[in-house]
Amino acid sequence: MNKQHAIEQFLYQLSAYCDAQDWDNYLEQYAPEAEYHIPQWKSEHVHGTNPKKEMSLLYYPNRDGLEDRVFRIRTGKSAASNPMPRTLHMISNVRYTDLNNDEVEVHYNWVTHYYRFGESAHFFGHAKCKLKTEGADWRITYKQVIVQNDKIDSVFDFYHV
Repeated sequence: MNKQHAIEQFLYQLSAYCDAQDWDNYLEQYAPEAEYHIPQWKSEHVHGTNPKKEMSLLYYPNRDGLEDRVFRIRTGKSAASNPMPRTLHMISNVRYTDLNNDEVEVHYNWVTHYYRFGESAHFFGHAKCKLKTEGADWRITYKQVIVQNDKIDSVFDFYHV
């Protein structure tokens, strides 16, 4: 399998884990040090870049933040995620650049359709992530997601992107 295909398959599988709410396998795709950032827009065409100094829709400095969200979902302590929406993630236009022997930077577009309380809606945007090899597998070490339609009139969480 060539690298482009392997990266695409990794992203498709990550999306499938999220859609199936298979949280253990979803979290396993992130390295413990993985930073996860969804910045807010500063103006119509400029988004934030520094989560420590600017507002973010979501920011976790490592995987612990995602693990906490999953814990709250599983224990019913996340009122915003009860009931959980049904989601369908779609990935396209996957491009990558080699950073070194075991790390790549990946850019891709995404759309997530979701259904909750009899209503369907979607979020869309693009993402950048860094993947490192771990044996024969990939692990996410950094992920930045840009939400293009950021008028959020419902709940919003990591499983929407």
